[in-house]
Amino acid sequence: MKLMSFSHGGETHAGVVTDAGVVSIPAINAQYNTRYPDHVLALIQTGVSLLPVKDCPAIAFSEVRPLLPYTHPPKIWCIGLNYLSHAEDINAVQPEEPGSFMKPASCLFQPGGDIVLPPAEVSDDVDAEGELGVVIGRTCRFVPAENIAAVIYGYTVTLDLTALDVLRKNPRYLTRSKSIDTFFSFGPVIVTKDEVADVDELEVITEHNDGICSRDVVRHMRARPFELVRFHSDFMTLNPGDLISTGCPKGARIKAGDTVGGRIEGVGRITARVTQGARQPVY
Repeated sequence: MKLMSFSHGGETHAGVVTDAGVVSIPAINAQYNTRYPDHVLALIQTGVSLLPVKDCPAIAFSEVRPLLPYTHPPKIWCIGLNYLSHAEDINAVQPEEPGSFMKPASCLFQPGGDIVLPPAEVSDDVDAEGELGVVIGRTCRFVPAENIAAVIYGYTVTLDLTALDVLRKNPRYLTRSKSIDTFFSFGPVIVTKDEVADVDELEVITEHNDGICSRDVVRHMRARPFELVRFHSDFMTLNPGDLISTGCPKGARIKAGDTVGGRIEGVGRITARVTQGARQPVY
């Protein structure tokens, strides 16, 4: 099953992606007299992995605007330098353990929307990285390796940005360099785990303008998705809707006027336009 949030006719709904278009949750509830929640995060939290869509009217993709699956993930974990090629690109050494850091929900932007680069005095060297995102499906802690599949809900595509010049000043500035407004997005589709035969064989692609910046398969990660979930569950309780963005083979250096995105066959594609922001005080 493929879930997404979307706007249509001035309303926002959750829905199921089908070959014919998007079937909204209200349409499913009307057809089957059910009470599924009309929100992707709530569907994940209730453990719904298959929704009935037969005989339900679908809305054409051309008529909907895709949105973030949900705007406030409980946790956003990202993994740095998980591919050797990325470490080599920025002259860094891969850590022995997953180089994980968190991002705030305040840095999220809508899929297909605008990345707003900060003023040059804040940062003028930014890269964007298409990545595989793992979506947690169950509250869990200290999960044994053999049970990891049971706590994963599905997968999505993420777009993670870094102010590289900020990071170069001091590695302790990692969270700051990653948390600027419009420095993260995911979706617009979340694919349930049953749709992915072998996550380790997925190819992660970062697209930049009219070409491909980087591509590599998940099995080349230093810490692959199942291990990332197991590792982080040792340190904290993971909750339904938590995201783990698993890393990129190489980021695309971006500037205003560019387009950038991430693509994973069988999971989805996310795109963004790059614009230049200005120092505009907000009180």
